[in-house]
Amino acid sequence: MRVGLDTPLQRVVGDASAKKLATALDLWTVGDLLRHYPRRYQEIGELTKLSRLVEGQHVTIMAKVVSLKNFPFGPGGRKTRTEVLVADESGELSLTFFNQRWLTRTLTPDTVGLFSGVVGSFRGRRQLTHPAFDPVGDRLGRGVVPIYRASAKVSSWDVEKCVAICLDVVGDLPETLPGDVRSARGYPPVAEAFQSVHRPWSMKEAMAAQARFRFEEAFLLQTVLARRRHAAAGTRAVARPPRPGGLRERFVERLPFALTAGQQEVVATLAAELAREHPMHRLLQGEVGSGKTIVALLAMLQVVDAGGQAALLAPTEVLAAQHHRTIEKLLGDLARSGMLGGDPDATRVRLLTGSMGVKARQEALLDMVSGAAGIVVGTHALIQDGVDFAELGLVVIDEQHRFGVEQRAALVDRSETRPHVLVMTATPIPRTVAMTVFGDLDMSTLRELPAGRQPIQTSVVPVADRPAWLDRAWERVGEEVARGRQVYVVASRIGEGDEPDPESPTRGLLELHEELAGGPLADLRLGVLHGRMAADDKETVMTAFADGEIDVLVATTVVEVGVDVPNATMMVIMDADRFGMSQLHQLRGRVGRGGEPGLCLLVTGADAESPAAERLKAVASTADGFELSRLDVSMRSEGDVLGTRQSGFRSSLRLLSVVRDEGVIADARTAAERVVADDPDLAALPELARAVLALEESDRAEYLERA
Repeated sequence: MRVGLDTPLQRVVGDASAKKLATALDLWTVGDLLRHYPRRYQEIGELTKLSRLVEGQHVTIMAKVVSLKNFPFGPGGRKTRTEVLVADESGELSLTFFNQRWLTRTLTPDTVGLFSGVVGSFRGRRQLTHPAFDPVGDRLGRGVVPIYRASAKVSSWDVEKCVAICLDVVGDLPETLPGDVRSARGYPPVAEAFQSVHRPWSMKEAMAAQARFRFEEAFLLQTVLARRRHAAAGTRAVARPPRPGGLRERFVERLPFALTAGQQEVVATLAAELAREHPMHRLLQGEVGSGKTIVALLAMLQVVDAGGQAALLAPTEVLAAQHHRTIEKLLGDLARSGMLGGDPDATRVRLLTGSMGVKARQEALLDMVSGAAGIVVGTHALIQDGVDFAELGLVVIDEQHRFGVEQRAALVDRSETRPHVLVMTATPIPRTVAMTVFGDLDMSTLRELPAGRQPIQTSVVPVADRPAWLDRAWERVGEEVARGRQVYVVASRIGEGDEPDPESPTRGLLELHEELAGGPLADLRLGVLHGRMAADDKETVMTAFADGEIDVLVATTVVEVGVDVPNATMMVIMDADRFGMSQLHQLRGRVGRGGEPGLCLLVTGADAESPAAERLKAVASTADGFELSRLDVSMRSEGDVLGTRQSGFRSSLRLLSVVRDEGVIADARTAAERVVADDPDLAALPELARAVLALEESDRAEYLERA
């Protein structure tokens, strides 16, 4: 029987073992098992540090037996409890077995073995109850024991034995790394690497094999992305060069402020790419308040000047309405085509959302299909059937991470000639994540804040330890309003229909509003804003807040991005420990946008020594969003960074860490770009082509697209 990586495991290890591996570890083929790499290695003679074991954790340890004793119990003493004590210099661990009195012949003092089970405690002593065990035995000659991710039903040595069977019978293994790429880095061939990663004679050999497979994972992913960039470069688009004397040029002349050097650089890049006959595909990331909207507006006006239309896709109706108001205000008479007081060369800016009235929607759709609306701002309503443009030339997607591939494709792929695409995010992206999650996009970054932006002071309010500080926070809100300023109060949940949380130090938004209106903020004008409100009601509240008719806006995270009220100088975030670090940075960016400095108070009931409290301290310690994004990534698990919905993609990264392996990813990106530039179809590299095709066709591709 010829055995390859696609061979089902039951044909190699038998039905019983294959069923356990599939059920417990989701391993189905020989390839699945061989790429179930050891999670760590134990050198013979180096015992597990027993003092580091955590109660409730499933562990596999290597330990030396100190003593063993049988205790009879039950009627007539026919049953036996065997107590085995293992120890090292850091501590002791009790192993309890039932009805296995023969263990006295196997686990003699000084025996070294592998023991696997869940750490528990009994009468203050840590123990493993009825653990699985395996003597070190013939591994003594190797010097290194692989320890695999296991479960209560499948032990590490069960996996090890099945791997050994597969390694002994598997035939020729496909080599996906090009020979020159592999040799330049000193990586072993694939067959040798599989032997070394699973049957190492030394830690050095194991680490070298892991390094090869770690690079291979990065290289495959970067090859997929490099091919996408290459394909995009060959796709046709309508060139949209700048027009002298057009709306873009006239708008720049009217700006009451000078663009920052960073804005000017990005504007020039976008102008050059829009003028090409293949579609721009660029990500614009920038600090909160760095002026991304102005940059995007200049790109949209360039497209309008060239006879096209631009669509700005926003994730929420609140943000879409805010963008629409901002653009109309910035353009003034240049946005009033055909209206009283409009400029003769003006265009129109239309808003399209799902909750608009029939008349307003019909007017917007007519202006879109006729071309009268040069700029259209909208939500998911823009991608519905029956929504058409006369000539869509540019799609701007704000906060891209909130949209799925199907939604993006519905707008971008609706015509034979693809529009240019500009993706914007105010969430700073670490370089490693940018090279993977956004690896098929060219990237521009705005770090410099426009002149006049004021610093934001951030402080933690630990209500568990300092309850009086919350009272002082509400007093501070009153003082800010007395100075003629406005304040946001952000709640983590609405409250209506939510289950009450006894551990929360605060109320839901609706309860909190009632409490503040009838208590510490009774003399102020309060408003409420959340996502379940009708669109007209949300618009009314936001307009009233922007016009200064509301002193304190009690809201959910609908105000997280895009909301721009320069007179708002303070924000109180309740249950701040329930938000991510980048999200907190986004929220506090809503204040300090005018001429006055901002203040953000992070209210939390978290224990002062908890990881949640540490995250809040980090947010309070720096205003640098890029530094915060690095800290955020370092504190999160790999699954959190990459997203948990893409199970296929998760399974493709067994060793590579987007959090830690920046150098590997950068090296793989360079190698992949060179390989694809020389051979875009990978015709001379059939094994690599098959691996890339498998990655593209699996549900892992959904992850890459969603990125």
